[in-house]
Amino acid sequence: MSDSTNAPRLVKCAKFQRELPGLPESPWPGELGQRIYENVSIQAWQELEERMKMLLNEYHLKPWEKEAQELVANFMEEFFFGEGSALPPEYVPEKDKAK
Repeated sequence: MSDSTNAPRLVKCAKFQRELPGLPESPWPGELGQRIYENVSIQAWQELEERMKMLLNEYHLKPWEKEAQELVANFMEEFFFGEGSALPPEYVPEKDKAK
């Protein structure tokens, strides 16, 4: 008998348009955080984190400031759910192409 508590929670990832392991908990407060939890994979979240580092550094944002938090929330909304945010279904990440 398998233990389903160890199985990853799968989501239909809004970014990659396929079922992938989901985040273990909501990464952001409120309704946006819940949408991300329900519709974003760990892989897509990690991609966002890399982009966020660039955004925070480029604009010298201080994450604890309300203005920066609003900018980050808008960026996440666009990155995961905005027009053109999903990658084409035939997209293969560079690291997967070598396999």
